[in-house]
Amino acid sequence: MKTRICSLLLALSGMTAFAQIGINTPTPTATLDVNGTLKVRDIPQTTTLPGYQVMALNLGNAQVTRLDSQLLTDAAVTAATTNTSVYAARKTAGVNLLSLGLFPTGFRAVNFLTSERTVGAAGLFTDTDNSYTIPSSGVYATGFTFRYGSGLQAEILSNSPGIGIVRTRAGVGTLIDSRTFSGANLVLLSLTISETSLNSVYTFQAGDKVSFGLTGSNALSAALLGSSVASFYIYKISN
Repeated sequence: MKTRICSLLLALSGMTAFAQIGINTPTPTATLDVNGTLKVRDIPQTTTLPGYQVMALNLGNAQVTRLDSQLLTDAAVTAATTNTSVYAARKTAGVNLLSLGLFPTGFRAVNFLTSERTVGAAGLFTDTDNSYTIPSSGVYATGFTFRYGSGLQAEILSNSPGIGIVRTRAGVGTLIDSRTFSGANLVLLSLTISETSLNSVYTFQAGDKVSFGLTGSNALSAALLGSSVASFYIYKISN
C-alpha cells in the first residue's frame, strides 16, 4: 500500500510540473488560465521605472504581457503633439464666390474644396457649403489670404471690396472679421492693391461653421476671380 501511494504522488507531481491550470475553465490555454476577475488587495507603489516591468492586457487573447515602458512614453508624446483640429486649403485657380441665405448681406464665400486642402483631416471640411466645422470649443488661430487677379488694379474698385470671415452658429451667420482692399488716388492714376490677409485668434464653439470669402464683391470681374489665389488655415490653440 505504501508503495502504491508513493507511486501515485510521484505521478501527480510529474503532471503538476507540466500541466496547465484553469480556474473557471476546463480547457486552460496558458500555464495559469483564469476565467474571471482578479483581485489584489495590497499593491506596493514605486516611483521609478528602472528595475520594474509594465504589464499590459492583450485584448485579442486576454494574455498578460510585458510592455516596454518606452512605448507608453512615445504614445504620450504623440498624443500631446498631435493637433487634430489643424486644417489648411489653397486655391490657385477657379475661384468662385457662393451666396447663401444665412450669410450676412454682402458676403460671398470662396468655393474652397476638400480636394484643395494642404493639411488636415477631410472630415473637418464640407464641400456642401464650403466651410470648416469647429471640432471642439476653444480659441483658434485663423488666417485668410486673398489675391484678386494680379493683386494690383489700375482703378479704384467700387463697393470697397475686401475679405471676411463668417461664423455660422445655430443657422445664423455673423461676420467676425473683415478687411477691405487698399486703394490710392494719384494725380494721373487710380490704383487698388487687391491683395490682403486676416490673421488673428477667435473663440468658437463646437459645431460652429467657419467660411472664408469676400465682402462688397458684386462689381468684381468673374474672369479675374477665376485667376485669383486664396488660402486659409485654422487650428485650435487653447480651450
